[in-house]
Amino acid sequence: MDSQRAKEIVASPTMINVTYDGEPVYIQHVDDKKETARIYPLSQPENEKEVALSQLNEQ
Repeated sequence: MDSQRAKEIVASPTMINVTYDGEPVYIQHVDDKKETARIYPLSQPENEKEVALSQLNEQ
């Protein structure tokens, strides 16, 4: 996923389906410089992690 699309998803008032390693996730923040996103699995909100934008897929 590119940085611009990830930012659009973060700013969207509706839930957009995004997966990381096949699991639905919520994007909290996008870091343009590092090309990463702060995410958490929808089923485990306490399990936050930073991942490369290239590992995120929009469904």
